Amino acid sequence: MTLWFPISDTALWLAFIAGLSLFFATLALVPFVVLRIPADYFAGEHRPVSSLARVHPVLRIVLLLLKNLLGFCVMLMGIAMLVLPGQGLLTLLIGLMLVDFPGKFRLEKWLVRRKVVMLGINWLRTRFNRPRLEVSQNP
Repeated sequence: MTLWFPISDTALWLAFIAGLSLFFATLALVPFVVLRIPADYFAGEHRPVSSLARVHPVLRIVLLLLKNLLGFCVMLMGIAMLVLPGQGLLTLLIGLMLVDFPGKFRLEKWLVRRKVVMLGINWLRTRFNRPRLEVSQNP
């Protein structure tokens, strides 16, 4: 590989280790997040009010900026993993879900409504004795 790209072997190993680490981190974090979603989170037309709404406005802005910065960094790692070792699409999707943008809740609902996604989420929730997700059929 180093014949095609002028990259050192150390950089390739670091990229491989980072990709492998992110893979195992997603194996732990995705179930954690899915199990914490309230069963009625997607039941309404609009996103439920966040617990951050009760936090001091300055602290809320700082936390939102940090979350968006983290999401942007994760998206960049996902883009890099499209050509480097690692699960680029999953990492890119996780980064996208961290970033705030208009229409994000509709995108999340659209994704959760997919049959395969809903089956996987509800299988995991049932396995850990959590109620199944309720999703409204309205866009």
